[in-house]
Amino acid sequence: MAAAMGRADVSRVGARIGARHRVGRDALGGGRRARRASVAPLRASAEDASASAGASCAPIEPRLDAVVRTLPIQEVLHRCLDELREGTSLVLQAPPGAGKTTTLPLAMLLSRPEWLGDDGVIVVLEPRRLAARAAATRMAEILGEPVGKTVGYRVRFDSKISRDTRIEVVTEGILARRLQQDPGLENVKAVVFDEFHERSLDADLCLALATDVRAALRPDLRLVVMSATLGQVGPAAADLLGSSETSAYSESATERKKKKRAPLVASEGRAFPVRTEYVGAPGRGRFDLQNAVVSAVGIALDEHPHADGGDILVFLPGAREINDAVAALRRNEPRVKPELVLPLHGGLSREDQASALKAAPPGSRRVVVSTPIAESSLTIPGVRLVVDSGLRKTPRFDARKGMTRLDVARVSVASADQRRGRAGRVAPGTCYRLWSETTHASLPADTPPEISSADLAPLALNLAAWGGGAALADPAA
Repeated sequence: MAAAMGRADVSRVGARIGARHRVGRDALGGGRRARRASVAPLRASAEDASASAGASCAPIEPRLDAVVRTLPIQEVLHRCLDELREGTSLVLQAPPGAGKTTTLPLAMLLSRPEWLGDDGVIVVLEPRRLAARAAATRMAEILGEPVGKTVGYRVRFDSKISRDTRIEVVTEGILARRLQQDPGLENVKAVVFDEFHERSLDADLCLALATDVRAALRPDLRLVVMSATLGQVGPAAADLLGSSETSAYSESATERKKKKRAPLVASEGRAFPVRTEYVGAPGRGRFDLQNAVVSAVGIALDEHPHADGGDILVFLPGAREINDAVAALRRNEPRVKPELVLPLHGGLSREDQASALKAAPPGSRRVVVSTPIAESSLTIPGVRLVVDSGLRKTPRFDARKGMTRLDVARVSVASADQRRGRAGRVAPGTCYRLWSETTHASLPADTPPEISSADLAPLALNLAAWGGGAALADPAA
């Protein structure tokens, strides 16, 4: 099916599916009359909430305030809460380590806004299972509670949710299925899309469905898009969220531009300066990644020989490369204890993942070798030195074979800058890039969205299940 449709066609379907097929009839349990009956009380409640919008949010509770004071997000947190009190959309850009993932959802809950009510739920979308568990665990720690009480998570094959849960951290597939099964998002008052700059296919789908739901059924639903870097995506997301507050996607682009833009709030952060060293060769010959990593870690240890020089974070594209590099470092680098050379990727046990996220013992230093998950989704304590391979794995659809493969590709400038920034969170740091300045000049500015290279058949099926059968048959409809 996807082969018969161009990517632009499927994109238009995703943007225009709400024109005549807003929500599947079966999912709503009736036709248009059921939809109007569902919308009426929701619109009435939204108007009631709007009438009481003059009351400001309650002050942030001391248990959260003590954490917020140490984070860059404090500069814009109250503004974010005010924007969500006065409207239903927000786009937040804050650098890695600013505290947006854990602080904003908690502040939304603990400030007790009128729109949230006494039992409303905030859903936080994370792109990876490890990040979802880590975010829920951190928020629960701030509240002094176990995971699964006020804050819980739902990921594939694992869930910690109770009747008392008010913040649910979920992965993309979980949210997509929830939207299909419960288009009205019963009891959900806000959906927060974290790390949106990654532009995965599922995240794009979830945002499209959520804005569709708000335009047709839930005008009171708060939608928040957060990212470490948004680039051109930020204004586009602000336009999209602003237009979906009052209108459907059937409007033309010109009509949507006339609508208000959702507020875009930026936090500058408090990064320390990071020195950048290019330690890669400019040639196009075969690249020995394993030896290059060992060499770069050696250079870092030569230039920063003492433990107070900080831990080393190494970015590699995937689990196989990580396991090879960890083994090589344990064999060839005696200045770091073998047990403190730690892998970090999604295929590890939860205990091994937790070990990589702990601080180093006093007087010791660690080398954490990670996938891009540590680029922005996770914050590893004590890092002041970064070794960046400049590589990532990206899914690409092979039309001839009819299969999706994972290709190793160069990162974008934005991604490389985020990785470098991990060295400057707590003190001045250094980033060692395994490529040349010449190569750096040829990198793309931003990471292309997954929809530009992935298999679109699952997307087309999801849109058809959502109620876009006619639109799929005739994208121009």
